[in-house]
Amino acid sequence: MPRHWIDELADNLYEKLLKRKKEVYIFNGGLSVSGLQHVGRLRGEIIIPEVLRRILSKKGLKIKQYITLYTQDAWKGKKAQLSAFPNHKEAEKYKGWPLINVPDPHGCHKNWVEHYWEDFGPYLEEFTDGKIEVVTTTDLYRGKLLEFALKTLEIREKVRKTINKYRGRKPYPENWIPFESICGKCGRIDSTEALEIIDHDKVRYRCRNCGYIGVTDLSNGKLNWRIEWVGVWWSLGVDFEPYGKDHATPGGSRDSCVDLAVNVYGIEPPEGIPYEWVAMRTKDKKILDMTSSGFIGFTPREWLEVAHPHIYRFIVLRTPPMKKIIVSLYEIPHYYSQYYKAERIYYGLEKAKNEEEEVLLKRSYELSYPKGEPPKSPPEQVSYTHLAILSQILPRELWRTEGIKRLINTKIIPENPSQYGLQRILETLEKANTWVEKYAPENMKFQLLPEPKPEIVKTIPEKHRIILRKMKELLEQIDEWNDENIKNAMIAATKDLTMNERKMLYENFYKLIIGKTSGPRAAPLLALLGKENSLKYFKYV
Repeated sequence: MPRHWIDELADNLYEKLLKRKKEVYIFNGGLSVSGLQHVGRLRGEIIIPEVLRRILSKKGLKIKQYITLYTQDAWKGKKAQLSAFPNHKEAEKYKGWPLINVPDPHGCHKNWVEHYWEDFGPYLEEFTDGKIEVVTTTDLYRGKLLEFALKTLEIREKVRKTINKYRGRKPYPENWIPFESICGKCGRIDSTEALEIIDHDKVRYRCRNCGYIGVTDLSNGKLNWRIEWVGVWWSLGVDFEPYGKDHATPGGSRDSCVDLAVNVYGIEPPEGIPYEWVAMRTKDKKILDMTSSGFIGFTPREWLEVAHPHIYRFIVLRTPPMKKIIVSLYEIPHYYSQYYKAERIYYGLEKAKNEEEEVLLKRSYELSYPKGEPPKSPPEQVSYTHLAILSQILPRELWRTEGIKRLINTKIIPENPSQYGLQRILETLEKANTWVEKYAPENMKFQLLPEPKPEIVKTIPEKHRIILRKMKELLEQIDEWNDENIKNAMIAATKDLTMNERKMLYENFYKLIIGKTSGPRAAPLLALLGKENSLKYFKYV
């Protein structure tokens, strides 16, 4: 029987972790807060290790999960980063500063890191079970990473020889000191060269940018990036850590770090898996890789405005790690449809096309719940577009009462919906309404006319009036006012029209109700309007 890729990975990891014979295993992910903290960063560094932790915890392993923020990294001052500041020219002076020292361009947080973490960090609670501890390299350099830096300076020649195997034509010279101090004058961390070690825990350095020569201790800077990566493994005792595909090339950065870990520092490197990037599809259908420093993408906060975290987790889990994911805030209704299909398959209400699809969708759905497990009975499903329509028909204060009543009257949901199903509908109504405002195509946005405008009615040709009157007669005969019956009545009324004639008729239909030539699908619109409210528009033709 086929198995979900996450379960195969979990079994493989379980066997490897047992050989380490630890009481508590450490999972980690790493992020540099160089700019926009986009949803793509949830994939490999947060969700995959979190799901593995939960699966392996059920097998009896004790696991602690971290996310490490590389806050001592240099701020590159790329065009997109500079553009975040009101005065781009003035912001140039921050180039090369540690991220943690760069000011918040909007002046609302202590620094750059805190500002851009704001739309990501607080939302980890919603995308996961919340059992993830955030650490920063800035803090680690005041503790375990400081110990590691001291150790590194003692064995720096061995470190140098190992790194030089991966440096090709640019080997580090003898007596190289792998520490980058923060310049005491210009504040840069990317332009200093360590000249000598003083009293084993300080370095004298020269800044290539401003010429300043100074002395500082090892908490005021950072190690060379390869060594720092191994230092994080050493400091936290990391046993598992995914890594982006850019680190996965043979002889590349991860291989060099594994070599350092094993042959220089004598530690077992973490198990890991590479993962592909997450891309975004723009409004005009362009596909762009999400990037933090390039400010391309959207944040977890922006996702949650229009969709549940379950939907994003589902997308991540149904996609093998080395396959690219493309997401778009403009396609949220489509993701809900896919999720609802998996939900129906999970509860046995629909058949998958084959066994492989069944396993993939059922397990991805099951694990999509950030906390706990799916409800015992299938929750009620209302399509995202239906809720987007309903949210525009009724004012917000009537969603919980009249809105639910209309869903019951049209047989979209039963008279006594489950608590979970009802809660999900109300939450999705709110999200769908935001989606309409921010991302929906123009035909999905509308405002009901209290009654058709006389000037519009005058423009409707007689042949269309005849068909609209026929449509009204057929709609009046419907006993059960629902999508299907309304759709059948409309098809019957327009069956003799050509495709082009039907298009022109529906332009007049929409003009009557919403004052423009296109709108959401006609049957759901009338179903959610209600029979009496719908028929009043036809009286004018």
